[in-house]
Order: sequence, then structure tokens, then C-alpha cells
Amino acid sequence: MPGAEVAALHTRILRLTLAVQESRAYWEAVDPEVRGPARVERAFTERWFGNKSLARVKLLLANFAVRFDAYPDALAALRRWRPADPATRPLLCHWHLQLADPLYRAFTGDWLPARLAEGRKEFEPDAVARWVAARPEADWAPATRYGFATKLIRAANEAGLVSSGQGLRTALVPRVPDEALGYLVRLLQRVPHSGTWEDNPYLRSVGLPHDAVAARLRRLPDVTFRRMGELVELEATPLGALG
Repeated sequence: MPGAEVAALHTRILRLTLAVQESRAYWEAVDPEVRGPARVERAFTERWFGNKSLARVKLLLANFAVRFDAYPDALAALRRWRPADPATRPLLCHWHLQLADPLYRAFTGDWLPARLAEGRKEFEPDAVARWVAARPEADWAPATRYGFATKLIRAANEAGLVSSGQGLRTALVPRVPDEALGYLVRLLQRVPHSGTWEDNPYLRSVGLPHDAVAARLRRLPDVTFRRMGELVELEATPLGALG
């Protein structure tokens, strides 16, 4: 798979957050060989996303190309695979958004887990806006920083990492089905990513730090996990074997 984590900061999350239902529709309808205007026309005329406007369809397709098309083996698996557990799809969308958005990856893979570890589960959107403002690359106006905070929280809520509501929010640890974790293991085998097998933003974001993930990995079907001192061996069947 040629794709890797996106490193350059961008503003796409201001226009689209997790989009779980639209992502599912995309996986079921997209033909990777059809691109550009032809894909837009097909998606709009076949109503992949229901009654969405042409402008919205273009926005969805542009974002999904970065989140999913950039990882062809993963997209092939998502087009064919039908997860049995309803909790799996939001997590798949969450991990792909992490891959495609470094700010969301840092928010969910570092900031939220750090607060949970410190016992500070509750937070206000203003705290997230201040965190955004403190990032060295974040040269944005206050309104834009608050917009980022709102959308980061919304996406994390859709993934099950943050409580619903207005104002005060609570950081949560989602339930991670084995099938979802198995997908992540296979995805990270193919995608160059930050961290290690046991300690990375993707696992941390769902409450599986390095000291908790080993037992989960050992019980996954078609996954071999061994540790000998500091040496870790992890083998899994390819993404195409899912289903």
C-alpha cells in the first residue's frame, strides 16, 4: 500500500467530520477505477449519499479519496467486508480519519488519552481551542481555532470517544470489538505510521495503551503476537482475508 499517515496540517475537518453513514455508502458503491468527473457524476446520479447536493457530493468524494483511496488494500477490504458488530464501522472511520488528519490524530491519540490518564475526563470546548492555539503550526484566528475545537469534538463523539451534549464534555473509552482491532492491526502492518506496534495514536485513542494491548492481540484470530524482551513479533493474515 503506497499510502502513509498524512503529516501536513490542513482544514478539511472543518467541512466534514467522521461521516460514518456516508463512508459506508461510499465503500459499498465506489469503483476505484472510476475517478474524477466520472466518479462525481456516478455518485450524484446514483444517489450514493441520498439527496445530497452536487457540491456536498464533491466534498464527500474529495475527503474519502484522502481517507480511503490513499490506502488501496484497505479500500478493497472495506468494499467487500461487512462487519458483524455495529460498533466496528465508527472505529474504522475514526482510524482512517486519524491517518488522514494529523490534528485529529493528535487530539484523539495524545490529548484525550493524556487527560484520561490524569483522571481529568471532563473538559470544555475552550480547553480544546487553547490546545489548538498552542500548537506551533496553528497560525489561525480565534474563531477558526474554536471551529477546529468544535469539529474535533464532534468527530470524536461520532467515534465514541467523547460524550454528547453542549458545553462540558467527557472523554470516553469506546468498546473495541475484536474484528475492529483485527482490522487496525492489518491496516498498520501496511501503512507507515508513528509509534510502535504496541504504542501508537491509533491504539491509544481507543484506550489500548502498550500495557493493555498485548492480551488483546494474543486472542485475535489469525494474528500471531509474541514478545521476547524488547523484541515484538506480530504477524496477521492480510486485509483481504477479512470477512
